[in-house]
Amino acid sequence: MGIPSRKRYVISFIIVSSMAITYLHYSTIPKIHDLHNIFTELYYLPLILAALVFGMRGAVVTFLLLSFLYIPYVIINWTSEFTFVANKFLHAVFSGTIAILAGYLVDREKRHRLHLEKDRYLAGLGQAAAAIVHDLKNPLITVLGYARRINQGKGDIRAASQTVIDAGEKMEKIVHDVLDFAKPVRLEFQREDMSAVLRSACDICRTRAEEKGVVLSLALPAAPVHLSIDRSHMERALVNLVSNAVDASAEGKSVDIELEAHKDRSVVTVRDRGVGMDRETIENIFIPFFTQKRSGTGLGMAIVKKIIEAHGGMVKIESRLTLGTVVRITLQGFINRGRN
Repeated sequence: MGIPSRKRYVISFIIVSSMAITYLHYSTIPKIHDLHNIFTELYYLPLILAALVFGMRGAVVTFLLLSFLYIPYVIINWTSEFTFVANKFLHAVFSGTIAILAGYLVDREKRHRLHLEKDRYLAGLGQAAAAIVHDLKNPLITVLGYARRINQGKGDIRAASQTVIDAGEKMEKIVHDVLDFAKPVRLEFQREDMSAVLRSACDICRTRAEEKGVVLSLALPAAPVHLSIDRSHMERALVNLVSNAVDASAEGKSVDIELEAHKDRSVVTVRDRGVGMDRETIENIFIPFFTQKRSGTGLGMAIVKKIIEAHGGMVKIESRLTLGTVVRITLQGFINRGRN
């Protein structure tokens, strides 16, 4: 693997600055001690930078480079005066000590950060496993219970079979959600009409809305809004948002879905008039497996965020208790409006 571009720039700066400072030493009259003292202090810039970016190894290598560049100047202008010898000796000791100490502290901080990241990963893995097991437990109990009843010939076989099917579909949805979240989003961009995609998402959610007595209100621009997107992924994200809004709404309430087209972006707004969310819920809404619903994996909004960000967009949520929630999706890019 090659060196990242940022680190290449740092290496270039360290080398160039070290050589430039050394050139100032060689090109300045030795008798101007104050200037040479300033130039010597400037050596700390590449030294500290190397320690911060590359740790102890970088600090030591840079210290050796600086010593290699500076020692010939010291030899050429060597005097036996005590102040000269003491100055050069103390500078070498202090700069070497600072390089080693800074590099050590940076390396220790990196190790500590990696340790924390590993702990967070393991904690998240445990949380994910617990959430998946919890969500699969109830439908699995249902499947086993009704399967035993069918095997024993008890009860209505047709009703029991339907219950088993419903529980199996619920487990299938949980598995699909987990797999969709775990695997990377692979998008196939095509020029699509966002109005048509949003209309299709609302049609998918309309049956659920009618069952709850919730009205879906869709406001679209008069002309088509063409944008380069992956239609299937975008439609899934929109279905999740509209479904959440329907679930949060009481009977007789409406969910407003609006598409606004601008020259360089499009904005989809989904507004419900449900119970709203508190600050804690808003702050954690995109965290995988976080949910306050009695059912569901808590992956819906995490998947939405993943899909939208894969499109180069962003999701913003505003919510107030008892007043409802507003979700805005902003997709950047040139918007074509017209019939074709």
